[in-house]
Amino acid sequence: MLKAGATVITVGATVASALFVTAHLKNPVAPLQPTVLSAQNGSSANELGGSVTIGPSVQPSTNQPVTSTYAS
Repeated sequence: MLKAGATVITVGATVASALFVTAHLKNPVAPLQPTVLSAQNGSSANELGGSVTIGPSVQPSTNQPVTSTYAS
């Protein structure tokens, strides 16, 4: 009885999954990723009514480099 019940639940879940997948097919015109802004120095872009100015994310520093990572 237990094996029959587990088999019925497994087959039911498989059928439900197959129905769900076939009902939600991929839209071939949907974009896979959002548009990418180019990361040139001080470039700006207007998206969705706003303005974004982007630049390099790593800035030079005058700090001494880390020469040791030892910690006790």
